[in-house]
Amino acid sequence: MAKTDKDILTTAETAKILGVSTRTAQLLIEGGTIPSWKTPGGHRRVYRTDVMTIIEGRQKNARRDGHRPSAMIVIIGSEERLGTYRQLFAATGEFTIEAFSDVLAALVAIGSLHPHAIIVDVQPDGPDRTPLLHSLAANPAVAGSRILVVGAQPDLSGDPARSVIVATAEDARDSILATLVEEGQDAPAEIEEGVPVALNEGERLLALERAGLLDTEPEDAFDRLTWLASQMLDTPVALMTLLTPSRQWFKSRVGLDLAETPRSWAFCNHTIMQREVFAVEDLAQDPRFADNPAVAGDPRFRFYAGAPVLDEDGFVVGSLCVIDHAPRKLDQRGAQIIATLAAIASDELRLRAMNRRMRGQGRGADAVAGRTVRHASAAADQPS
Repeated sequence: MAKTDKDILTTAETAKILGVSTRTAQLLIEGGTIPSWKTPGGHRRVYRTDVMTIIEGRQKNARRDGHRPSAMIVIIGSEERLGTYRQLFAATGEFTIEAFSDVLAALVAIGSLHPHAIIVDVQPDGPDRTPLLHSLAANPAVAGSRILVVGAQPDLSGDPARSVIVATAEDARDSILATLVEEGQDAPAEIEEGVPVALNEGERLLALERAGLLDTEPEDAFDRLTWLASQMLDTPVALMTLLTPSRQWFKSRVGLDLAETPRSWAFCNHTIMQREVFAVEDLAQDPRFADNPAVAGDPRFRFYAGAPVLDEDGFVVGSLCVIDHAPRKLDQRGAQIIATLAAIASDELRLRAMNRRMRGQGRGADAVAGRTVRHASAAADQPS
């Protein structure tokens, strides 16, 4: 049967179906992940069936290599260049970055972070990064991490250290996002159409489960933060939200009787898609939110500002936000307050995860000690 126009897609149409940027789709096509051909005019085209095969065949396992899932990206480069990466990754919902100009500090951090990827930014007149790349390749703590080299010195062209060389910081980001499409991070079916989700939403939801906060009792550690947010920004409503596939549940709330809403109502859907403060001066004037039931009807919210709350692996499990019934602007001080309070909430999550690990190690040590005592006792009871 002949293919119709609907069966043939442009790069932009492919990107829309996969839910990625046009640049990411271009990398997938040019790299051969999605079969393609060129028109007489030199434009790439792909068959819809090939795109759907990728979607349908996505694996739902967390990581291919057995390492724990991570949303951390470690970036090593000069201070001047690190600013570029901070801007690039601040606008992505998939990853949190740790940036280092000091190689030793980066290597110390890498051992505990188990990052999804490591980006080494190389400048022609900069230091030789070949020893660093060999060190990373031999480090078992990052055996499951992708290593990307941005730019290249002449002596890096033959480097065997399983690194991939790309031209720009943008190419590094897009290459990492493209791997999420290949590995398959399908959004759960319960998420309503139109709700923005990250490519690794499945891993984010697993991180939310690991945090152990859903449907738990109020806690002072978080209630103090929402109270402070409401007081310091003079807003009637302040919330710490957690986003499941179908719900926006409030771990802590000030000025709101509801314990949860449908996820499709959540302004925080947009907050968790970035790493900086997200603010809307007038929700009623923003086409993304004008028809939201909480805006169009009671309680008729108008202003929103929130910052993401992260777990130890860099996943956004929710947000800390403030809401007002009247339009208003968020100044730099207000943004810093929200970001700081969200960071404190994130630190609390990391501390709890550390305590859980320590308790688990303690139980393991107690079990080993118990077995040793029993074996020693049994040996003592044996006749000589």
